[in-house]
Amino acid sequence: MQQQDMSESSSGLATSNQRFCKSCSSYCSVLSDIHTVPPLSSQNRGLVGQNCDSELFSPLPSDSFKYLSWCDLQEHDVRGNQLRCPRVREGPSEEELFFRGEEHTLKKRKQVTETEKWQKKLQENWENCAELNLSFQDLGDLYQVENFNRILRRLIRVEKLWLVDNSLTDLSAVRLPRCKELNVSKNHFTSFKKLPKIPQIRHLSLAENNIMTLSGISALRHTPLESLILKRNPCEFQENYRQLVFSSLPNLKTLDGVPQLPEDCSPPEINFLSKMCTIL
Repeated sequence: MQQQDMSESSSGLATSNQRFCKSCSSYCSVLSDIHTVPPLSSQNRGLVGQNCDSELFSPLPSDSFKYLSWCDLQEHDVRGNQLRCPRVREGPSEEELFFRGEEHTLKKRKQVTETEKWQKKLQENWENCAELNLSFQDLGDLYQVENFNRILRRLIRVEKLWLVDNSLTDLSAVRLPRCKELNVSKNHFTSFKKLPKIPQIRHLSLAENNIMTLSGISALRHTPLESLILKRNPCEFQENYRQLVFSSLPNLKTLDGVPQLPEDCSPPEINFLSKMCTIL
């Protein structure tokens, strides 16, 4: 009885396997019929390639806004002083767009009148910004750097400003009369003389630049600078680094996140003379 049941079950299993194989083979044959592609001639291959290229590189509806800044968009009343981290990088010129083959992005552009330029300037309203983050702008071309500097020169009331990782090298022509906190980390400054004019600065971060020596740091002597960050600059390895910095900046309280220590108070020249007297 058990043998009979086993034979029946085995025959049933075999039958189900046969049905599965048949259904699977028929399904596979249908797929093969669907995906079977007739051989193409060289002329047909060229046409197919052209069609694929046109589909891959066809412009998206949003491409016309690809290089527009926020103030170029219509039907909004947002002003620059209402933004905290805007994208202000200037888009490519028309010649550059034609060179790149992106002339389709020009369809939204039009000739701007002097009145519209003035209205755009009022809408940007950089003069009334008190706190602004212009980091990571990816300024790869000269005209983008020039436009960026134009914006910086208009920040006459900014008090907190972040310019991190913008490949900046020289802002000596920029004056920030009210700036109290400035972060220019991860740029390419090589000297303190390349910094903007910041008479009211209290907190300054220059981490991860390329400042070789402390020459020019005396330009910050008459400022109320309280904290300074020079981490990961070559000048950090200069002998008597902390003593030199604190002796040059009388109002400084913190250097590289470390408060002033007793050994930082004495100018290095005095220590050197005391050692000479001890030897004699």
